[in-house]
Amino acid sequence: MTCCYFFSINQSVAQSSIEVDPLVQELVILKAKMTENNELNERYKVQLFYGINLSEANKIRNEFESKFNEWPSDIVFETPNYKVWIGDFRTRLEAERAFIKLKKYFKSAIIFKP
Repeated sequence: MTCCYFFSINQSVAQSSIEVDPLVQELVILKAKMTENNELNERYKVQLFYGINLSEANKIRNEFESKFNEWPSDIVFETPNYKVWIGDFRTRLEAERAFIKLKKYFKSAIIFKP
């Protein structure tokens, strides 16, 4: 003997409005701007130098800038080390393409995500 049961549920859906705090909207806009300007550091970079010698960091950066002009370069200081960072790559693949070109001239180059 087989039994089947069917249930019908009547549910009335009440429409309600949700008030959003204006500060939340400001934060969403601020995050969008920070993402656009890459202030959240969600992109890849290539590091060409890591060490305590600022003159060596400047030398590496100048050498890079004389050979390449397609990517931005920065010298970053984190006590006690200087680092030469290149690029602002959206994907790992973009960073790897640059890395292949850079590795020929800068043997200690590495890809990283700050």
